[in-house]
Amino acid sequence: MNTVDCDVFHRRRGVARGYTRQVNRHACATVEVPRTPRSGLWIWLARTALVALALTVAVSPRAAFADSPEAAGCAVFPVDNIWNVPVDHLPVDANSDAYITTIGPDVGVHPEFGTVWAGAPIGIPWVAVPGTQPEVLVSFTYAGESDPGPYPIPPDAPIEGGPASTGDRHVLALERTTCSLYELFYAFPHDDGAWWTAGSGAVFELESHALRPETWTSADAAGLPILPGLVRYEEVAAGQIRHTLRFTAPQTRRAYVWPARHYASSLTGNQYPPMGQRFRLRADFDVSSFSPPVQTILRALKKYGMMLADNGSAWYLSGAPDPRWDDETLVSELRLVKGSDFEAVDASSLMVDPESGQTNFTGIFSDGFEWGETGAWSSSLP
Repeated sequence: MNTVDCDVFHRRRGVARGYTRQVNRHACATVEVPRTPRSGLWIWLARTALVALALTVAVSPRAAFADSPEAAGCAVFPVDNIWNVPVDHLPVDANSDAYITTIGPDVGVHPEFGTVWAGAPIGIPWVAVPGTQPEVLVSFTYAGESDPGPYPIPPDAPIEGGPASTGDRHVLALERTTCSLYELFYAFPHDDGAWWTAGSGAVFELESHALRPETWTSADAAGLPILPGLVRYEEVAAGQIRHTLRFTAPQTRRAYVWPARHYASSLTGNQYPPMGQRFRLRADFDVSSFSPPVQTILRALKKYGMMLADNGSAWYLSGAPDPRWDDETLVSELRLVKGSDFEAVDASSLMVDPESGQTNFTGIFSDGFEWGETGAWSSSLP
C-alpha cells in the first residue's frame, strides 16, 4: 500500500508533525393588466409592466446561476458566490505592499498549466462523470478533516503529474447529474482503481454556498475547492473567464481569511499573506500588446483577481492541462507580468456570513444584467 510522505504533507498543511486536527439560477413572470380599446394608456401601461417584469425577475433556482461559470453543464457555484463576483471595485488591502514584497515584486507570473512536460500533462486535470459512475471507497491519511465518501472516481481518473507523480497528485471528479465536486489530494488507485488512498478529500455541492467546516483542509491547503479556480482552455477560447483564479506563493502566514478555512504555515509576521487572500492585476496595467488568449487571462485577473490557495512557487497560476494550449506563448507572455503589477484587495466587505461563500455583491456582470441588493436581476443596458 502506498502511503503519504507525512513530513511533506505536514509541511505544506501547516500541522505539527504527529498531530491532526480533529475539529471538522430569468424566468419572465406574467401579469394580468386591465386593458380597454377605448384608451391607449392601458396598452402603454400593460407593455411597460411586462417589460419591467422581463427585466426585473425574482430570484429562482435558475436565476441564481444565470451568469455563473460552467463546467460539464454544471454551474460552478451561484453567481453571487465569492468565486464568481468581481473585485475590481474593492479597496486595496492595508498590507498589500508587504505581501507583494514577500511573494516577489520582480517575479513574473507563471502558468502552471499547458500541454505536456516530461511525459505528463501540465496542470491539475479533472474529469466529468455521469450519475451512474460507480462509487469507490477512499482511505484517508487525515480522515478527521476529510469527507468520508464513497467517491465516484473512475479507475482511470487523471492524476495531477501523471500516474507516477511524486507531487500533489490531485484527482478531481465532477458528477454532472448532481453537480457535486469530489476532490482528492495525494491520491493513489489500488486494485486497478477498485479503491483509493489519499491524504485528504473534500466534496463540494456546486449549487450551494457552503464552506468547509472552520479549520478544515480540503484537497487544497486553504480548505478551498480547486476546480472553480482553474484556468480552463474552453473559457479562454471563448474569450471570457468569469471567476477568480487560483495561485500559490512560497511563504504564507499561519492564518486564513474568508472564504479560506485552513492555514499551512508556522510564520506569523504580517508581511506574509494568509490563505484565501485575494489579489488583482492593477487597473492601469496595459494588456493590449498581449495575445488574445493571454489578454483573456489578464482581464480576468483585473476583474475577478486570484486567490491564494496553497504554498508553492511565486505567482504560479493554476489551470487544467489541454493539448490545445500554446505553452510558449503562455510562458513567454505571462512572465512579463510581475508581482509589482498586482495589489492585494480587502474582500471582507463582500461577506454575508463567515460560514457561507455567498456575497452581498451589487454590480454589473458580463451579460449586462445587474445583481441588486434585493436579490433581483435588472437590466443595466441603456
